[in-house]
Amino acid sequence: MIKKILVSQPKPSSDKSPYYDIEKESGVELVFRPFIKVEGLTAKEFRQQRINLLDYSAVVFTSRYAIDHYFRLAKEMRVIIPETMKYFCVTETIALYIQKYVQYRKRKVFFGTTGKIQDLVPTMAKHKTENYLVPLSDVHNDDVKNQLDEKKLRHTECYMYRTVSNDFTEDEVKNFDYDMLVFFSPTGIEALTKNFPNFDQGDIRIATFGPSTAKAVEEKGLRLDLQAPSEEYPSMTGALKAYLKANNKKGKK
Repeated sequence: MIKKILVSQPKPSSDKSPYYDIEKESGVELVFRPFIKVEGLTAKEFRQQRINLLDYSAVVFTSRYAIDHYFRLAKEMRVIIPETMKYFCVTETIALYIQKYVQYRKRKVFFGTTGKIQDLVPTMAKHKTENYLVPLSDVHNDDVKNQLDEKKLRHTECYMYRTVSNDFTEDEVKNFDYDMLVFFSPTGIEALTKNFPNFDQGDIRIATFGPSTAKAVEEKGLRLDLQAPSEEYPSMTGALKAYLKANNKKGKK
């Protein structure tokens, strides 16, 4: 039986999060505790990449972190982002987050539906004259670069933030009593083995989102019990709900 699950993300800000539905429907306890934290590059560090934000007519956002640090750095460097700037986001949720910094206009904000860059690229290809800037973490794969290269779109990747381990306290290590761990990045797996060098998985289930996170689990010699997204379950919450329904039913027999 799975009763207590550690989700390696910040606690949802909305009461309507599907995670809370999972708690009610499956009778499990969800604990939100990020294994990693994001630190922004300083303006001085960013300048070392020799990138001028105003050389680009469009920005590709793969996360809300990217949006936060793009506008933060622009402010710190006293760069005024023109109203003509176009924004391409991998999901509608990320696109709507832009409202925190600029007035949302559909004619300059575009988004995909699945969270995968390959589903956003066809829209970008309709804007071939744009020069795209892609803000990323220091830990990333080449999916975005490869997809844009394939379509011969002008683009430049840059680092705006870094992902580091969010170390556990002694009490947290002592009280680590979870039936399942849910991860969303390879850095989270690194943080697990850093904080628990003698980690013995045993009956603890591990769930991952994204192929690179799944690969990181296997490379550490750990057992992967649930992988998302899939055709049937494009979200982690959907996959987790189905997994708990199937596995906790077996446990009751």
